Amino acid sequence: MLPAKSRSDRDLGWSRTRTRVMLRRDGGSASLEFITAGLILLVPLVYLVLTVAAIQAGALAAEGAARQAARVYVTASSDGDARSRAAQAIDFTLADYGIDTARSHVSISCTPAPQNCLARHGFVTVAIEVAVPLPLAPAAVSVDAPLAVRVGSTATQQVSRFGGSG
Repeated sequence: MLPAKSRSDRDLGWSRTRTRVMLRRDGGSASLEFITAGLILLVPLVYLVLTVAAIQAGALAAEGAARQAARVYVTASSDGDARSRAAQAIDFTLADYGIDTARSHVSISCTPAPQNCLARHGFVTVAIEVAVPLPLAPAAVSVDAPLAVRVGSTATQQVSRFGGSG
């Protein structure tokens, strides 16, 4: 026959059973897990959306600036006036998208006569490249990784047969 369990042995068994039951319950931890997993997944996702939006805005700014600059260039009466109007159109378009003109590079080429851009039936091509800064990236940090994405666009317009010089 087995000896009878004392009261302290029974209390110890009840305590172990209670501990096992408490360890099996997950009451209240689901919300904590949701918040933790949500932050771990949500923060990079929000940054990705901000980055894609900034790059898309830069691409739209480059495209709009190139197109508008080419349009105003071919409608000008002189080459000096055309360059001035194109620069003004580029500045205005980039400012609409919040991009500093110092972050852009513009080149204007003309065919078939590079020395006379406003020749009748000639073509004026405006190419623009813009450096779009990554969101939340401080400019003062010097790292080996690029802190800006370069996007560009070109636009070509034909000088009217009634306009231009020559």
